[in-house]
Amino acid sequence: MCKYNPTGGICEVLYEEYNKVFKDYINGRVLPSLQGKKDEALVKETERRWSDHKVMTRWLVRFFHYLDRYFVPKRKVPPLQESALLCFYDLVFGEFNNQIRDAVVSPIDREREGEDIDQALVKNIVSIYVDVGQGSMEYYERDFEEAMFKATAAFYSTKAPNWIKNESYNNYMLKNTGQKKLLEIVEYELISVYETELKEKKQVDESLGGLEET
Repeated sequence: MCKYNPTGGICEVLYEEYNKVFKDYINGRVLPSLQGKKDEALVKETERRWSDHKVMTRWLVRFFHYLDRYFVPKRKVPPLQESALLCFYDLVFGEFNNQIRDAVVSPIDREREGEDIDQALVKNIVSIYVDVGQGSMEYYERDFEEAMFKATAAFYSTKAPNWIKNESYNNYMLKNTGQKKLLEIVEYELISVYETELKEKKQVDESLGGLEET
């Protein structure tokens, strides 16, 4: 069909129809399946739909690979896989991102409390933000990371007063762990606010340690 005009004509029509297939399917099947779901049920359904979407994308990219070879670079339009993944993200996360993100952050907070959670499920949802970026962290940083850090800061700000009263200096500092970027956010709540109390607690611990040695 594209043999005599590999950069236009029927190629343009096929490219548009390729994208329309995804839009119609997501609007007609995926979004209705997510409506009314909350928390873990919403996350699980999103994970299932994303998995199906990737399978569908993989096969259609193979069927229309000819477009990727000639039409896409000539017209400077998104490659087939990128276009399909973005279609899912724009339509699904454009409507449900806040609910999905909150449903993922909530079990992360529960895990900090010592509760066992479905880590694989959380990881799979977070990976969607990364996969859509096709090597870029743009979507993860913009639509998930910032909100997660704010929730993390709020979590530690509520825990710090209790920890500073009941934990030793060493145990308190052990709780202040994590990735560098996360530490930058929680540092104020964990360290700076209680700088004087921590110094006093450290002195007490060191004094007690000295007595034990003698």
